Amino acid sequence: MAAHIEAVGSEAAALLAEIHAEAFPANQAWGAAAFTSMLALPGHFGLVAISQDQPLGFALARTQGPEAEIVTIAVRPGAHGQGFGRLLLTSVMAEAARRGAVEIFLEVAEPNAAARALYAAAGAREVGRRPRYYADAVDALVLRIDLAGTTKN
Repeated sequence: MAAHIEAVGSEAAALLAEIHAEAFPANQAWGAAAFTSMLALPGHFGLVAISQDQPLGFALARTQGPEAEIVTIAVRPGAHGQGFGRLLLTSVMAEAARRGAVEIFLEVAEPNAAARALYAAAGAREVGRRPRYYADAVDALVLRIDLAGTTKN
């Protein structure tokens, strides 16, 4: 399914909260106020994947100097397996590189095989672990992606 990426700011906080609530368990979902606050911080940016005029997923990230971090990526459950996560990830990587980052970090729940495969395909390597990081006491794997060669245009 064809999709495009649009940059969004705090005006999209309610939409991001809605998608996040669909994509994550209730005890892990973030509200609109959290997205409004994060998107107001220096270096933070949001990207939304849109297909057939429908927002199907988003990514929230931040850059500071040569480092970037993916804060969250969420795709509506009905849109899983259609490449929207990959599109969001590659778009975040390109935007982070454009902003001067040379590496990007993120956390992923250890049992989330689909997300781990997505990140591995993008070159992510495990560089750490946060025991019992998530509300359900699941460990988070800390991943790093080298952005060398990512477009900076």
